Amino acid sequence: MIEIERKFLVASNGYRDEAFKHTRITQGFLNTHKARTVRVRLKGDIGYITVKGESTQNGLSRFEWEKEISKTEAESLLNICESGVIDKIRYEVKIKNHIFEIDEFFGDNEGLVIAEVELCNEDDIFDRPQWIGEEVTGQIKYYNSQLSKHPYKTW
Repeated sequence: MIEIERKFLVASNGYRDEAFKHTRITQGFLNTHKARTVRVRLKGDIGYITVKGESTQNGLSRFEWEKEISKTEAESLLNICESGVIDKIRYEVKIKNHIFEIDEFFGDNEGLVIAEVELCNEDDIFDRPQWIGEEVTGQIKYYNSQLSKHPYKTW
């Protein structure tokens, strides 16, 4: 239940042509404390509730627990989330043995595009696609929980 991932800004929209899947995501936060974040997500017609722990000092790893819930349950929970719901489209791109998840944000975070790649361990080697830009792993302002409170348009 440990998530290991790296985050990057995206330099171009080349990922769109490479994507094998894309899904609209709406998510809110029941709790945004840095030691324990509780997220509610509606990904297409499927709901999820996720608990994330505090990141390691380098920002690469943290506890993550997720459970699928019904669309109705997710919609009900989204109604009681903290203000600042996140709206985005997630594109998925397979590059050799890794899947990159690229989030194109809308609303108050429009213009921000972030790519994440989950790793098996912190030293996992992966190919960087041409459209990857600056690495922002561990920069808290790029966490969705923070984007809900301090959106990109206010930077």
